[in-house]
Amino acid sequence: MRKRGQAAASLALALTGIGAAQAESGSFFKNMFGGVGTSSGGEVPSLSGPKLQDPEEAYCPQIDVRDGGAAMQAFAGAAGDNSRLRHQLTFGQMSRECTVRAGGAVGVRVGVQVRALLGPAGAPGTFEAPLTVSLKYNDRVVASQTRRVAIAIPAGAAQGQTSVVADELLVPADMAVGYDIEVALAGTPPRPKAPARSAARRAKPVPAEAAAPGETPAAAQ
Repeated sequence: MRKRGQAAASLALALTGIGAAQAESGSFFKNMFGGVGTSSGGEVPSLSGPKLQDPEEAYCPQIDVRDGGAAMQAFAGAAGDNSRLRHQLTFGQMSRECTVRAGGAVGVRVGVQVRALLGPAGAPGTFEAPLTVSLKYNDRVVASQTRRVAIAIPAGAAQGQTSVVADELLVPADMAVGYDIEVALAGTPPRPKAPARSAARRAKPVPAEAAAPGETPAAAQ
């Protein structure tokens, strides 16, 4: 009963947080990137936004979560009934590192935590999710990376988490100011449906009419 209560409490907290990215953490940033910050001296990017006074300092916007990409849920049956939720995957802390590269381009690395929480119908195990990191300029994707992450929930626990640092993505020099960083937990695309059987194959053969007693069936012309 205690495990089920812990799972329910964790689930309630997670459900209230869907759609809202958590603030970036300095200590988390240093742990993810080894203490290396932006090209302006190793400082953690400010939550108040990038500083543009120094032309050699990289523009480094905060991380956005794509609409509909904040969480993934799996149900034991029809979706929407929280009492039948198996597990839920959500984002935890996030950080980014932006570095000026040759020619004025900007290299961006993103680190995120992904958390797994058991629902009332769930059981411990390892759960996977596709994580996508994108750089966008005027709503157009200029660089993107997707990888699958695995989160383990051991026996006797109600949640687990893992940390991921995406490979560096480059923003072209002419887009180095004003771009956006976006992350998402995206579901796998639906499998294509099997091709429908043709009407000829579905139709049952029509039996030949039985010959009347004493008559011989007509020969084929």
